[in-house]
Order: sequence, then structure tokens, then C-alpha cells
Amino acid sequence: MEKIQKVLMIRSVAIREMLAEALGMYILMVFGLSSVAQVVLGRQNFGQYLNINLGFGIGVTLGIHAAGGVSGAHLNAAITITHCILGNLPWIKLPAYVIGQFLGSFTAAATVFGIYYDALYDYSKGNFTVTGPTATASIFSTYPAPYMSLPGSFFTEFLATVMLHLGILIIHDEKNNRALRGTEALLTGILVLGIGMGMGMNTGYAINPSRDLPPRIFTAIAGWGTDVFTAGQHWWWVPITAPILGSLTGVFIHKIFIDFHNLPVMGSGNEKGQTAVEVSTL
Repeated sequence: MEKIQKVLMIRSVAIREMLAEALGMYILMVFGLSSVAQVVLGRQNFGQYLNINLGFGIGVTLGIHAAGGVSGAHLNAAITITHCILGNLPWIKLPAYVIGQFLGSFTAAATVFGIYYDALYDYSKGNFTVTGPTATASIFSTYPAPYMSLPGSFFTEFLATVMLHLGILIIHDEKNNRALRGTEALLTGILVLGIGMGMGMNTGYAINPSRDLPPRIFTAIAGWGTDVFTAGQHWWWVPITAPILGSLTGVFIHKIFIDFHNLPVMGSGNEKGQTAVEVSTL
């Protein structure tokens, strides 16, 4: 095994971080998308909406454990961009992180499509649609509810992502009442569970460009066509922009209300370079 390890070991830090983000995102999305598929295609005989919330929560927890020690487990392009803007991550690393996230998410969508292909065909009679009584595109990407306006949908995604990043910062805040070490991944999964349970009805709580865009591209290729980009008043751009703005706003709120007023705990190892990996989860 040592010889094989020497041959296969990747020494490039950027590639290792990209692969870690890809695997973490793949795990997150396989759990999440497969739970949606089972609820939708099983006509709610094999689960309810709560199953979807739990599926994504479990996926987040395991994805963070998989990637956290290598890349920090951003698993979210909005989080990665926020860290770059704040100076916690060099901009030169942005492409590797986002490519890894998109690769993992796209591959997960293809995996779930393969697992549930027969069920998809039976449910839709081979007619893959974005809207209508047998629509299945929402298994893979988010779409606003029919009653939602575009501004209302944007605000929902924005606020949900504010709560996401605010919650992450609270969990990891070394200068405050941070979570017990080793529980961060679980608590972040519970955080995503709570967001889904409380703010998921309007838009499906994308809260993550890397969760929404790659599967949307996959569905466009796999048979749903360009309707995936025009449905919901051309909704597709909202899960990209709203989470980025929400993530930045979450950081701003945390700094204004908490961080700027707290003194660092002496000996906590709260130097910027030491905590970059830990604070970057999801």
C-alpha cells in the first residue's frame, strides 16, 4: 500500500483542496438529492418534506467531515467568495474551490439520476418536465413556489443564507461561546436542517450556488432542456447571487453585533492563519 500511496499521492495543495471540495460536495448532494427523489417519485409514500431536510443535514455533516481537514469544507461558492473578499482565502484559490464544488455537485446529480432513472421514467412516462403535475426538475435544483414573486424569492434566499453564515460564525466563534470542538460539523448539519424546516417552503432553500447551478446544468443536458433556465421568471440566477449577498451580510451582522466588541481569548490559537480551515465550513 505504501508504494501505491507514493504513486497516487498528489503534492499540489490546490489540487488536494479541489478534490476535497469535490468529494465533500458529492457526499452532501447525493444524500440531499436522493432524499428529494425518494419523496417526489415515491409520491410521499416513502417520506415527507422533513426527510429532505434531514437528508441535506446529514449530507452537510458528512461532507464537512470528509473535506474539513484538507480544504476547510466550504462546500458552497458563496462561502468561498466571502472568504476571498474578507482576505481569509487567496483569490488565486477560488477557481480550484469552485471547480471542485461544481464537479462534486454535477456528479452527484448524475449519480442520483442513474439511481432513480427507472422511477423517473415511470413517474413521468418518459416526459421530463420542469412544471406541471409530473414535474421532476425540482428533484435536482430549486424552483420558486407558484405563488412567489421574484423579489420575494430573492429575499427568501438572501435571508436564509444570512442565517446560514451567521450560524456558522456563531458555531466557530473563538471569542464567544463557540461549540465544543468536534461538534461543529454536526451543528452545521442541524443548522441546515433548521433552515430547511423554517425557510424552505418558498424557494427550496438553495442557499448555495454550488448546490443549485451544476444540477441545473445537468438537467438541461439530461432531457429537461432549457426550461430549467426560464422557469420561475428566469429564476436560475437568484440562487447564485442571493446567497453571495446573504453570506456577506451574515458576516457583517456578526461583526457589528458581536465580533467587533469581543476581545480575543488568550491562548485560544485564534490567529487568522490557524482558524481559516475551521471557520470555513459549509
